[in-house]
Amino acid sequence: MSTPVLAPAQLLYTPEEAAKVLRFGRSTVYELMAAGELKYVKRGRSRRIRWDVLEAYANSLELLPN
Repeated sequence: MSTPVLAPAQLLYTPEEAAKVLRFGRSTVYELMAAGELKYVKRGRSRRIRWDVLEAYANSLELLPN
């Protein structure tokens, strides 16, 4: 059985929206962005995180054994 692939609801997310998607705190997302662990685009004063970046970051997280 194959895993269903969910299409993103939107392509670009604000840091606050990204935090909700990742289920992290807002400040954690800003820290990840500042550390270069979560890539983002910047236009003027706005920062946005692409869906594929969020997905790649989540997939890169190490799973811990039970």
